[in-house]
Amino acid sequence: MRFILSTLLLSLSVVAWPAGAAEFGTKEEAVAMVKRVQAMFKAKGAEATFKAVSDKSVPEFHDRDLYPFIYDFSGLNVAHGARPALIGKNLIALKDQDGKFLVRDMRDIAQTKGGGWYDYKWPNPINNKIEDKASYVEKMGDYWVGVGVYR
Repeated sequence: MRFILSTLLLSLSVVAWPAGAAEFGTKEEAVAMVKRVQAMFKAKGAEATFKAVSDKSVPEFHDRDLYPFIYDFSGLNVAHGARPALIGKNLIALKDQDGKFLVRDMRDIAQTKGGGWYDYKWPNPINNKIEDKASYVEKMGDYWVGVGVYR
């Protein structure tokens, strides 16, 4: 009986391993999602893109802990894939728990370099805990779009 129970537990842990490994999005997947947002923006315009990004039922913009966010260059949030309460708010002065002006800093990367990575702390939508996050941001017309990965 112990042998059967041990074998069953071992087989369940082996089966669960791949699911845990793919529980979180990767940096490559984050960049790919930014590119999908930009493609939709180019093809369908701002309003359709903002609506799709903010709608959690749209799978190309909501994958595990990956979701896009879009701001204009003044810091106004126009779309958010995880926290719709932020939409319509100017968050240019928002700081993370380490005092980093994350929206301003990401905006500056998009505006001056066209795109890049930025490290900060942000609530993970899966567990609501403040975690280290790296977001890839790129300029998109009069806006900038980002998608981050929790580390």
